[in-house]
Amino acid sequence: MKSISVDELARLGADAVVLDVREEDEFAEARIAGARNVPLSRLADSLNDVPAARPLHVLCAGGGRSTRATQFLETQGFDAVNVLGGINEWYRAGHPITTPTGTVER
Repeated sequence: MKSISVDELARLGADAVVLDVREEDEFAEARIAGARNVPLSRLADSLNDVPAARPLHVLCAGGGRSTRATQFLETQGFDAVNVLGGINEWYRAGHPITTPTGTVER
């Protein structure tokens, strides 16, 4: 399984395709701008909602769900890359997140 750090993802810029596999309420609270949300709990039934981009950068809160999602997506033919540490690490590393009140820069 391929993995990258949040800093590597940030360096890819806005062209990186990000799939957030957290639940909808988690995604609504804080997310990476431009990320697509398909919760892990519905991933198997929602493959048509998964961007077919190559590579597809998969994240969750801390890395557990994204690891499972990345492994599953690979078996389905996707070029999936796990984002280590998830959105928690993204925020800790000082990268911006989008919240219901706007973008939070660190």
